[in-house]
Amino acid sequence: MRLNSYEDWRECIEVHCGIPLTQDFIRERLAELSDGTHPRTRDFERLYGAQHLQRTIQWFQQAAEETSTA
Repeated sequence: MRLNSYEDWRECIEVHCGIPLTQDFIRERLAELSDGTHPRTRDFERLYGAQHLQRTIQWFQQAAEETSTA
């Protein structure tokens, strides 16, 4: 599945993976993905590239904004 948009990404997380985008989950993932020394972040960047990593961080930030105003 190609994740080219925020909507695709959100559907993948919530529908296909069955993971609710709670404030706690978003906060934990943002902390991990923003830490360039974290092994999973390094693996993510190696597998998907720096550009997709930054896009994913932006999508988590957007989800954080949406859940804080909901």
